[in-house]
Amino acid sequence: MAAMLISGASVWDGLADAPAGVLDVWVEDGRVRAVGAGLTPPPGTERIDLSGHTLTPGFMDCHTHVAIEPDLTRSLLSSSAAAALRAVPVLRSLLHHGFTTIRDLTCADVAYTTLDLRDAVAAGLVEGPRMLVAPHLISARGGHGDFSGALDDQRQGRDRVLEMAAADGPDEIRTRVRQEIRAGADWIKFAASGGFSSPSDDPSRPTYSQEEMNTLVATAADLGVPATPHVYSDEGVRRAVKAGVRSVEHGNLASAATLAMIEDAGVFLVPTLYTILADARRVDDDAYWATRPPYKRRKFRRFHDALVAAAEHLAASEVKIAFGTDAGMFPHAENWREFPALVSAGISPLRALKAATSVAAELLQLDDLGVIAAGKTADLVAMPGDPFTDIEVTGRVDFAMKGGVVHRRPDAA
Repeated sequence: MAAMLISGASVWDGLADAPAGVLDVWVEDGRVRAVGAGLTPPPGTERIDLSGHTLTPGFMDCHTHVAIEPDLTRSLLSSSAAAALRAVPVLRSLLHHGFTTIRDLTCADVAYTTLDLRDAVAAGLVEGPRMLVAPHLISARGGHGDFSGALDDQRQGRDRVLEMAAADGPDEIRTRVRQEIRAGADWIKFAASGGFSSPSDDPSRPTYSQEEMNTLVATAADLGVPATPHVYSDEGVRRAVKAGVRSVEHGNLASAATLAMIEDAGVFLVPTLYTILADARRVDDDAYWATRPPYKRRKFRRFHDALVAAAEHLAASEVKIAFGTDAGMFPHAENWREFPALVSAGISPLRALKAATSVAAELLQLDDLGVIAAGKTADLVAMPGDPFTDIEVTGRVDFAMKGGVVHRRPDAA
């Protein structure tokens, strides 16, 4: 790879309380060679002027669904090939918007579509962020991952394929976890409670017993794979933390006491606030809900106050927040909106930016990413302006580098 010198940008390393000011970043062979003022790289080095920009580590979205689209019915009834083809431009868009690494937590079919996409990106066949994947959502029957209830009355019970990765009881759960890992899963995801986008369950109710969660997490751990739950229920969060999960997805009905439990256990929380607060704050907007499922609106109306209170409790906590969006439930080009959503809930821009860089890398156990420092992989993004004073500029990324390869430049944005 040709050497490059990025100059003119105010550099934030992913760890400091603020950008360090205008510095040069020398990149060679896919890694950051040096960071400093007035660097003099060897002759032939390409110079990239990012004056007026803030340069940060590449963003990481720890909760995406690249093979799912907001029209969930279409996703559920599509072939795996169709889902994969629709995901190709999604992956390119994510990278061009500054997301150099993602964790995909469930596709909407029984095939292993997202594993194939992960491998295609790694092989250079598809342009996109590096991917870590939990292929399917392991769920109790009737729980959040069982979509057979989304069908009309004539088809319910006949289309068992929409039970997806259903598993009940320790023995069946143990088998399902091993099947996912045999297929190549990087993570195991399971439904610890009901959800908002599924038709027949309750977000406030746990759907696996403590024994079932213990079995699931321990089986994954025995094979060296971390586990994470989809969960809103306060009791569901507590059971998952006791079982030993590495992160909690959503957790938007967790009490202050449960957030303290998460913090004490050193577990990461991926709160997906943008999609949650967007629906909760507009629950009385008829136009907004005209094309959305009525059952989903009923749930958000019922839990509105608890969702808003939980966001306030989160901002006041010291829980390790990792950035994740649940994109796929909304368009992927809008992943950046999680940044202002976090800030609107009272979370500082610094904490929000760390959530998508150094803290996300810690969660994902990617020690070579999430910071700008000599020797680290050169995943770098830049945006005009200063996200520490205007978090909205995260939506205007116009430079993206992954592994030392430039995928977007300001003059081509």
